[in-house]
Amino acid sequence: MLWYFNFVQGEYFKEAEASAKTDAIRKLVPRALWWFRWGAMFTFISGLAMLGAKHLTGYGILVGSTLGTLMFLNVWLIIWPNQKIVIASAEQTAAGGEADPAAAGALAKAALASRTNTLFSIPMLFFMASSVHLAQLATPITSAGILSLIVVFGVIALLEVNAVAGKQGPMTTVRGVIHMGLLLTLVLYLGIDIL
Repeated sequence: MLWYFNFVQGEYFKEAEASAKTDAIRKLVPRALWWFRWGAMFTFISGLAMLGAKHLTGYGILVGSTLGTLMFLNVWLIIWPNQKIVIASAEQTAAGGEADPAAAGALAKAALASRTNTLFSIPMLFFMASSVHLAQLATPITSAGILSLIVVFGVIALLEVNAVAGKQGPMTTVRGVIHMGLLLTLVLYLGIDIL
């Protein structure tokens, strides 16, 4: 669903006529967001259960689960509340009323958080999948690795702050967010491997 919103729906909305966009926001988006947010909830809860059952303590699972947790929080605390404003505004205009002036800003906030989730999804998948396959990512965390964790979580924290109050920058395009996701994966991996 995440990649659908970013790679398909978002690109369609850039080209769609106003009436088609309003119709999609009123009829398609609420249904898709229902699956999106509850899918995020299920993934988060099942991920916590698996994490507890497996007792994984390495760098990879810590970074991957942190990114997954931030993605879950972005869905429930930024994307969904802002999309509700956009949907309500579309309903208002369809009923002949005026658009909510807050809708444009809400849409921008939701879009930025969604792009950040797309950015995070690439390293999240890498770190979770490799947490048991790459020795340096499966290694239990010790005090010797604190510097690498400070650097890695500092980078992640800066990106999350940007998700809350920043700009899309190079993540504006599909190509840009994919390249940034791959670059972020490399930066985080090297942060753990070198430091």
